[in-house]
Amino acid sequence: MKYNPPSSKLFSNNRKAFAAQMKPNTIALFHSNDMIMNNADGHYTFVQNSNMYYLSGIDQEEVALLLFPDAPVEAWREVLFIRETNEHIQIWEGWKYSKQEAREASGVQNIKYYPKLDDFIRQIISHCEGIYIDINEHERNALITPSAGHRFADKFRREFPAHSIHRAAPILQDLRAIKSEEEVEIMKVACGITEKAFRRVLDFVKPGVYEYQIEAEIQHAFLSNRATGPAYDSIIASGRNACVLHYTQNNAICNAGDLILMDFGAEYGNYSSDLSRTIPVSGTFTQRQKDVYNACLSVFKQARAMLVPGNTLEAYHKKVGEIMTQELIGLGLITEEEVANQDPTWPAYKKYFMHGTSHFLGLDTHDVGNRYKPFAHGMVFTCEPGIYILEENIGIRIENDILITNDGPVDLMANIPIEVEEIEALMNRVKVGV
Repeated sequence: MKYNPPSSKLFSNNRKAFAAQMKPNTIALFHSNDMIMNNADGHYTFVQNSNMYYLSGIDQEEVALLLFPDAPVEAWREVLFIRETNEHIQIWEGWKYSKQEAREASGVQNIKYYPKLDDFIRQIISHCEGIYIDINEHERNALITPSAGHRFADKFRREFPAHSIHRAAPILQDLRAIKSEEEVEIMKVACGITEKAFRRVLDFVKPGVYEYQIEAEIQHAFLSNRATGPAYDSIIASGRNACVLHYTQNNAICNAGDLILMDFGAEYGNYSSDLSRTIPVSGTFTQRQKDVYNACLSVFKQARAMLVPGNTLEAYHKKVGEIMTQELIGLGLITEEEVANQDPTWPAYKKYFMHGTSHFLGLDTHDVGNRYKPFAHGMVFTCEPGIYILEENIGIRIENDILITNDGPVDLMANIPIEVEEIEALMNRVKVGV
C-alpha cells in the first residue's frame, strides 16, 4: 500500500462500536470486495469494501471478518480470515498479509485462512440465533452483479433457514457518519495532497493545453504524495464542457478566455477528499466571469456557515436555494416574476443550479449517512454550490470539505486558494517569472 496505515486501535474501536449495537447472541459477517475481471486474464485495480476496511484495516482481497460478541469461547468473538500466501503468489503477485501482519494491522488476534470460513460458521452456528449481513444499501447504489454479501446471504438462507438475518448497513451508516479524530487526520492528509495538486495546476494552465494534460498534472501530484490515486474520476471541463455535471472525457483543448471547472480529490488511506475550483484559462477572469464566480462564492460561504449541529439536509438545501435565487436575480439570470410563479417542486434557480449542495464524505466520496437525521459533531460534508449558464459557456462550481463540530464548521480545505484575487495572482505569478 502507498499510504501509512493507521493504528489498529482505530479498527478495534470501530468493531467495539458495531458489536455494542448487535442483538444478543448474534454474529456478523463482512467480506472484502471481489476482484473484477476486465478482459482476457486482466483485473480492474482492487478496491476494498469500505465496511470491511472500517472494521478491520485490511486492504486486500479474499478477506472475511466474523464478529460474535456473546460467543461462549473467547477466541470466537473476533475472527479474521485472510488469503493464504505461498511462493507462487509471492512471485506473481507480491506481498500479502501474513497472519502476524494481519494481527498487527487489525488488532484481531484469531486469524484463519479464508477457505476455513464455511467450516467455522458450521462450528459456531448452533450457538447463535442470527446473523448480520453486509449489503450495500447506499441510496445511489445500482447493483448489477451480486456482491459477496448477497451470495453469502442466499447460501445462509438455504443452509440455516431457522436463523434470523439482520441488516448491518443501518448500524454502519450511523457509525461511519461520525468521524473519529484519527479519521479526520487521515482526511486532512487527503485534502493536503489535493491542495498540492491544485497549486500545481495553477502553475501549469495556459491557453492551448488539453484537459487531459491538466488531469495528468493532478495525477502526478497525487502519486508523488502517497495518495492511492483519485478518489473518483477527475472532472476537467473547459468552456461549454463545464455545464456537463459529470463530464469526464477530459479531451478538449483549453481556449483563451474560457473557464475550466475542475472537480477532483485525492484518496489517501481509503479516505476521500473532494475539491471543486473554477479558474480562467488565460489567468484572468472577465468581468462577467468574475461576477458569476463571486455570486457562487457568496452562496458557498453562506452555505458553509450553516453546516452546524442540529441543522438538517432538507432545511439546509431549502435555505441554500433561497440564497442562490437572490444571487441569480442579481446576475440577471432569473426574475422576481419567475420566482413568484415557480413550480415549488422545481424552483426557478434549478435552471442554473440543478444539483444538491452537500453530501456525506469519508471512506467513500458519496459516503454513507442518514440524510434525514440532524447534523452532528464529527460529520464531514462537502459544500459545493454551482452556477451553470449554458448559453454563455460558463460553468462554475466551488467546493470544499467541511467538518461539523460543536464549535462551528471547520473547513478542511481552508488553505486552498478560493478568492478571485488569489487565483489570478498565483496564475500570473508564474507567467511573469516571479
